[in-house]
Amino acid sequence: MSTEVTNIRLDRELKKEATELFNDLGLTLSQAFTVFLKQSLLHHGLPFAVTRPPSKELLAAIDEGEKIAHDPNAKTYSTPQELWDELGI
Repeated sequence: MSTEVTNIRLDRELKKEATELFNDLGLTLSQAFTVFLKQSLLHHGLPFAVTRPPSKELLAAIDEGEKIAHDPNAKTYSTPQELWDELGI
């Protein structure tokens, strides 16, 4: 297998921490990049999910829903029609 030199720019602290991590795993930074690239090709994209953390609004809505779900005094409906009737739908 022939190799080729590639230059990339990295934040100095990020490179230092990543190098320490990969060294602990028995890999050089170059080997870790090779693993990443091979996994990317195998997955036809990034080999992990890239998502945004939930918004403050979503977390607040989840918290509110949990409180309602555990509130013994919360209004409940036996059928969807009961809810629709109350909402005038």
